[in-house]
Amino acid sequence: MWCIPKLTPEFRERMEDVISLCLEPYDPKRPVICLDEKSKQLLADSRRSLPLLPGKTAVQDYEYVRKGTRNIFVAVEPKGGRHHTQVTSRRKKEDYARFMEMLIGQYPAAERLRIVQDNLNIHSEKSLVHTFGKRKAKTLMKRVEFHPTPKHASWLNMAEIEIGILDRQCLNRRIPSADMMEQEVRSWTEQRNEQHSTINWKYTKEKAAKSFPALYAGT
Repeated sequence: MWCIPKLTPEFRERMEDVISLCLEPYDPKRPVICLDEKSKQLLADSRRSLPLLPGKTAVQDYEYVRKGTRNIFVAVEPKGGRHHTQVTSRRKKEDYARFMEMLIGQYPAAERLRIVQDNLNIHSEKSLVHTFGKRKAKTLMKRVEFHPTPKHASWLNMAEIEIGILDRQCLNRRIPSADMMEQEVRSWTEQRNEQHSTINWKYTKEKAAKSFPALYAGT
């Protein structure tokens, strides 16, 4: 259940901005890319599991050993079917900045990347300045355009959809080491790109008006 804060003109403005972007025709020169991240525990078995046998399912002990956590950055180009991921040991300004640098480098022919992301404090130009300095940050920012979702409305970010798919298809089990997680996420990303998996966004301004009638009263 999503907690919707007090509805304001800013909420509507940001919501309609993201909706408009998601409904635009595909433009490889100005691709819309949704970005988010997920924290995932590394878990190992405390006892050896019983293997899968003919007629019997595998058996896993309910106890486990915690091996730390990893952060996973996920970016998806919904209409282009391109996916980008990166596993990091932390979720700091430097990690976000380096992921953005990598992402920009994947689109050398694009004029500008339009990035949909939530309001996490690291999701800003300040992270690029902190990591690379003003000159390089300015150069990188010429290639990107940030489009924040409304506060408490990250459900408008299609990266959330992709993270859910990643979790179900790849991460919904015990992964004991960072190396294994990086390998699994990399393989999953390659498969998604080979399949050219796109997202068909159907949430329109008309549907938003029905979801939030108070925002559209008298319009």
